Amino acid sequence: MKEKAETIKIISKSGRIPSYETEGSAGADIRAFLDRPQTLMPGERRLIPTGLFVQLPEGVEAQIRARSGLAIKHGIGLVNGVGTIDSDYRGEWKIPLINFSDQPYTVCDGDRIAQVVFSEYIQVGFTITDEINSTERGSGGFGHTGSR
Repeated sequence: MKEKAETIKIISKSGRIPSYETEGSAGADIRAFLDRPQTLMPGERRLIPTGLFVQLPEGVEAQIRARSGLAIKHGIGLVNGVGTIDSDYRGEWKIPLINFSDQPYTVCDGDRIAQVVFSEYIQVGFTITDEINSTERGSGGFGHTGSR
């Protein structure tokens, strides 16, 4: 596996840390940290604890994303699609799962429930103006470039 570009400080109440499953993985799997199994009924939303407390470097965000296997096999996703954990947040990482399926789904301690991708970001300033420059695309939005 290639050398990690950066290391971060992490407290793990379970002793487990996020893990990359393959050498080419962009996302590291995050596991549930539960006293007892929790069942999500169809349409139900719930914050699932991870036991992780992380000190992100300034200028780095953690993007929490659904695991594709859970989504396609069981209809389990994230309430907010993709979640952002800011570099100044120090609370426990909790994963907002939702059951989109028509069947109950049980989450057990140690189950892989989401993945995290780290990304650098910038903060920008805003200037109010009366006009912005034009482009070839202009205001063409959803579906503007066609179906193929």
